[in-house]
Amino acid sequence: MNHTGTSCIGFGRGPAGGAPFRAFDPAAARELEPVFHSVSAADWDRAVQLAAGAAPAWAALPGAERNRFLRLIADKLDATAAILAERAAQETGLPLARCTGEVARTSGQLRLYGETAARGDWLDARIETAQPDRKPLPKPDHRSMLRPLGPVVVFGSSNFPFAYSVAGGDTASAFAAGCPVIVKAHPAHPGTGELVGQLIVEAVKECGLPEGTFSLLFDAGFELGQALVKHPLVKAVGFTGSLKGGRALADLAAARPEPIPVYAEMGSINPLFILPGALAERSAAIVDGLHASSTVGVGQFCTNPGLIVLQRSAAAEQFGQALAAKLTATPESAMLTPGIRKNFATHTAARANQAGVTVITEAKAEKSGGAAPVWFETEAATFLSNHRLSEEIFGPSSLVVWCRDEAEMHAVARHLEGSLTATLHAGAAEAAGQGALVALLAAKAGRVILNSYPTGLEVSPAIVHGGPYPSASDGGRSTSVGTRALNRWVRLVCYQNFPDGLLPAELQAANPLGLLRLVNGEFTRAGI
Repeated sequence: MNHTGTSCIGFGRGPAGGAPFRAFDPAAARELEPVFHSVSAADWDRAVQLAAGAAPAWAALPGAERNRFLRLIADKLDATAAILAERAAQETGLPLARCTGEVARTSGQLRLYGETAARGDWLDARIETAQPDRKPLPKPDHRSMLRPLGPVVVFGSSNFPFAYSVAGGDTASAFAAGCPVIVKAHPAHPGTGELVGQLIVEAVKECGLPEGTFSLLFDAGFELGQALVKHPLVKAVGFTGSLKGGRALADLAAARPEPIPVYAEMGSINPLFILPGALAERSAAIVDGLHASSTVGVGQFCTNPGLIVLQRSAAAEQFGQALAAKLTATPESAMLTPGIRKNFATHTAARANQAGVTVITEAKAEKSGGAAPVWFETEAATFLSNHRLSEEIFGPSSLVVWCRDEAEMHAVARHLEGSLTATLHAGAAEAAGQGALVALLAAKAGRVILNSYPTGLEVSPAIVHGGPYPSASDGGRSTSVGTRALNRWVRLVCYQNFPDGLLPAELQAANPLGLLRLVNGEFTRAGI
């Protein structure tokens, strides 16, 4: 596996004449080889044209064949995991073990989505058979299912070089749903992206799939992303990143002559509420768990617990002191990019200057690219009156909000904006009585967690990784992780009064694929 520094345009490569840029090793503070070249306008347009040309054949491909393709990509990732993880660790500053584990998570996710495509039940096939003799009007034959949208553009994230990048969840779910994919690689880890992109192109060829099923595009700026979103042949967009970036893409897509959906995972503060009973039962364990959750990956997780809410008491004060001591002793680590480190410094400095906010732990970073935990505290009344305190700070920083009583904790919960997660720690005796608080949190988050921590997302068919705005651009109606992620890349189509031979196999009378279908109001795998 070798780097060329050029984009993958279908089965070809882009020229080496575009604007140059390099990856940067944040831990060693050095640029990495090779030089990467931004794709030209002609080549990114060709990538979209190829994807549009491949879309009909790819949409018609049976789920079993999509499964074969996704499993082949997964096998290739596993076979080259050591090479991939080494490059990713260099480009991101993340530990090698973390990168190695992320490759395994990514390959597992590919296989899960492939199995989902092969099983086919996710297509929501429904049949209502005709009743020509019905009075006063005959009943027509209706058969409906989900069908692929067409070419999908995916924006890789900075903080997950595998799981949310070139072969990550957006790409895998779009493939499983029957859509060609064009990935705009993240400039923070282009070398990792190119290696993974080469593996996907190999899999496309080995499976005999049409050229244009996949393309990978490099660009160090924003122009390419904007142009892709506005291209009339692009039918949907997946994005993981900042609120500013996701909102800009969503606005561009909405302003098109033909608006398209943008599924953007954006800002999330992931509130964590701690009740008195939980502190009484396991204060030390919560200190350890919260410290680990908030510092893993230098706090650069979209599920980082950024808001800690608890009632002031002697036990809570002791808890806060123990947590502050542990955070202060936490050594600095390199952040993903110099730009992210600069933003972290800017935003923590701005928060420190907010009225009524106190810095409670600030371990000094000795390296220009490093960061250590910077935590703050404030009273609930201050939090409720200052909207800026609800904004996410990307990195190892959280805000502790002190409440006078349970009613004030509920007021804080009602005040929250949308988040990917909301967590509640409760004691054994008090948990059953928290229905009202749980309902408040469920209205604000896509995943509500009891007595655990928001980081360490498990990929499963039931998981939800989305939430009300601003955590996700669609207000929490979809998930970017789990098998329901496929539903973002499809639309409903109903066939009325069609003969069997003209219907997709999923809707034919004999049910040749053995799907679980809703037939005349009852779920069955039997034919009609």
